[in-house]
Amino acid sequence: MFGLEKAIVGTFFHTPVYGRLEYQKDALITINQDGVIDRIVQADDGDYLPLIQLFEERGTLIRLTDNQYLLPGFIDTHIHAAQWPQAGIALDAPLDVWLNEHTFPLEAKYNDIDFAKEVYTDLVKTLLARGTTTALYFGTIHKEASFELVKIAAEKGQRALVGKVVMDDPQANPDFYRDASTASALKETEEFIQEVTAFGKDVIQGVYPVVMPRFAPSCTDEALAGLGALAKKYDTHVHTHCSEGQWEHDFTYDRFGKTDTEALRDFGLFGKKSVMAHSNFINDNDAAIFSENQTAVAHCPIFNVYFANSIIPIKHLKELNVQVGLGTDISGGFSPSLYDGIKQAVMSSRQLEDGVDTRLPQTERGVPDSRISIVEAFSLATLGGGEALDLPIGLIKEGYTADFQVIDTKAKENPIQGFGVFEDLEQIFEKILYLANPVNIQQVYVQGKLVFEK
Repeated sequence: MFGLEKAIVGTFFHTPVYGRLEYQKDALITINQDGVIDRIVQADDGDYLPLIQLFEERGTLIRLTDNQYLLPGFIDTHIHAAQWPQAGIALDAPLDVWLNEHTFPLEAKYNDIDFAKEVYTDLVKTLLARGTTTALYFGTIHKEASFELVKIAAEKGQRALVGKVVMDDPQANPDFYRDASTASALKETEEFIQEVTAFGKDVIQGVYPVVMPRFAPSCTDEALAGLGALAKKYDTHVHTHCSEGQWEHDFTYDRFGKTDTEALRDFGLFGKKSVMAHSNFINDNDAAIFSENQTAVAHCPIFNVYFANSIIPIKHLKELNVQVGLGTDISGGFSPSLYDGIKQAVMSSRQLEDGVDTRLPQTERGVPDSRISIVEAFSLATLGGGEALDLPIGLIKEGYTADFQVIDTKAKENPIQGFGVFEDLEQIFEKILYLANPVNIQQVYVQGKLVFEK
């Protein structure tokens, strides 16, 4: 037992297999000095009581109450950190208006480091308080501001994957907000990779550099190829948008004579550390490319309602062996909480299955067998995120990082009641996902460290 730092005893839920809920009641979870789960000991194990006594004597036992439950930390696989001030703004506008009149002028402000620090500090704190222990962040074109986000996440205890965004095509981006040149965009990206890698060596929960073209329409061929080469050279994560909405999907096909998926793959941007946001319009051939390359989709269901012009068939993609994580997509998605994303993922899948046009017969209105369950949506936010990022996160399992949310179902401001009727653990789990809000999140741990407490 040398090297065990602390332990938590309580009831936890997770999905070690997509869509299959498992739980253990009153389990003892031991955590080593590296913040990794060492053992999970059940109540009938002979070591259970002696270990509890040991950690109690050390003063390092965390004991949940009967009304508290442990969930894995959530993993947000697509979030535009710089757009946090824009959350809730202009969602009724067309996408081009939303971008050109609001998003790009906002993102241009991040040449001001003080502004970047203020926004990014608030965002990281907000996400941790909502149970997001790992975030894949879009930065801006500004290398220095993007590095500030890395440092803030490290300081606050969040695991962060951050990219300096590349937008180098002068024909496709506003003059006031684009890279000065393709050469400078690639140079700064390589410097950013080197700086974040060096800095991250001392961050226990991990911070990671990401190669990040905004999307194919904003980048020259030279930039896309150069970013693919950098991703290979440094074995970094890659994150961009793919077949996001009808316009991008069509534009990319007209430009390259191939799908967005095929083009990004051919530029060297697909791999097991690559995450493609949205991907609503990928076809079955594209899905096979995703599966073959172990590249993941970041499903952003709230954004999709506003701007994607479609509902992505998540169940079908999972049947085709595509890895899928969940993203808030702030600020195209207004909510920083993946609890809202989980609920919307379920609702959107039901709309896809049932259809929405009542002028059509019911048998023609939707896409049969498209719904996903609340357990499957939860899997996307946990297990799916870990698979997408190729990291040992998203499960409460030996060898995985100790990233937890402690949920209190009897929080005064929002008690989650079963009234003696719906009290099975599976029912409590469902009620947590549908009814919990930030007041129910009592503590959050990342790599075994307490990073938020109510």
